[in-house]
Amino acid sequence: MGLGRRRSGESGGRDADRVDDAAGTRTADDGPEPSEPGAGAPVTDAPDPAARAPRPAGASAPWSDGLGRAGTRSVQVLAVLALVAVAVFVVTRLTLIVIPVLIALVLAAAISPLVGLLRRRGVPSFLATVVALLALVAVLAGVLWLVVAAVVSQWPALRDQAVEGFDELQTYVQDLPFDITEEQIASVRDSLVGLLQSDAVGAGALAGASQTVDFVAGFFVMVVVLFFFLKDGPAIWEFLLRPFEGHRYERGRRIGETTVRTLGGYVRGTAIVAAVDAVAIGIGLALVGVPLVVPLSVLVFLLAFIPLVGATLAGVLCALVALVAVGPVEALVVVAIVIGVNQLEGDLLQPVVMGRTLRLHPLVILVALTAGTVLAGLTGAVLAVPIAASIWRAIQVWDGPDLPARFARQKRHETVDGAPAST
Repeated sequence: MGLGRRRSGESGGRDADRVDDAAGTRTADDGPEPSEPGAGAPVTDAPDPAARAPRPAGASAPWSDGLGRAGTRSVQVLAVLALVAVAVFVVTRLTLIVIPVLIALVLAAAISPLVGLLRRRGVPSFLATVVALLALVAVLAGVLWLVVAAVVSQWPALRDQAVEGFDELQTYVQDLPFDITEEQIASVRDSLVGLLQSDAVGAGALAGASQTVDFVAGFFVMVVVLFFFLKDGPAIWEFLLRPFEGHRYERGRRIGETTVRTLGGYVRGTAIVAAVDAVAIGIGLALVGVPLVVPLSVLVFLLAFIPLVGATLAGVLCALVALVAVGPVEALVVVAIVIGVNQLEGDLLQPVVMGRTLRLHPLVILVALTAGTVLAGLTGAVLAVPIAASIWRAIQVWDGPDLPARFARQKRHETVDGAPAST
């Protein structure tokens, strides 16, 4: 027993010596223990990043540094851009389908409250949809008939007034400080008279037969799609949300409701503002004595759906008609009327009627207008802004009714002249 204890003690002593030797070796090689203050470097609690995340070796090593991460991100960005380019290419090739569907979506969002009102009054869903659709078609047909009838009845008088107005303008041109010869004025006058008295407009319309066919086909596609959007819009969106569940499903419902509300509010608000502009400018044109008051008023109404540039184009066209029809003084009066109405619209009507529907920076609106015009012409210019507004509103409710997507959240307090802004 004593021998056994002695061997155990000796073995324990040898084990302790080995531990001490190992500790001494570790101290000599690696420095003092982190828990032992004193000799060596000062004790710190911060872990070593190199020890926590060792650099990968092998094939993945070149992608672990800053340049490698930048290259990876660049490849991802290029892949996203390629996907967007393919989507844009497909959309531009399928404009006969895409544009009518988008127009139907915008119109359905605008007149869906009428369908909902009829349904709440006990009208069947099918009949309510038919009534709303027929009301829209009747309004469009009535406006088109008024424009065509006004142009047909007043075109001869406008042609004669244009020639007389050009003759009157010629007397003003002769008093200008720079020299314009009689031959140049006569040449322009002959060209203008020949254009007004010819059938160039009708010939140009006949030359666009293929565009007319595309327009008619797109119109019927739009009417059919609009009918189903009005009748079964919520059911169609619910069908598209079938693959999602949980918070993703709730997000899809929020985006759908917000998109319809934004599009409808934009169209209805713009229509109200455009109607006020058209009536006010039309009354001014009638008082001045400008012909084609109804077509010009309708043109003002339609161009109001193009933000930033629509009002300017409408004013220019009204002033040109007044210039060639009644004279330069009346044209200046028309310009003053248009500027006054636009100021009233921007300072009173837009903030009151539109409210928070269109909260986009003018630069964003300009970029959206340019992109829409490049991709789909005038129709793209009309649709670009409400679509951009709907996308931004969808981002604002991405993570909750009042919680934007993470990248769109405010990360810091805004400052005004170096001082924190009040919230």
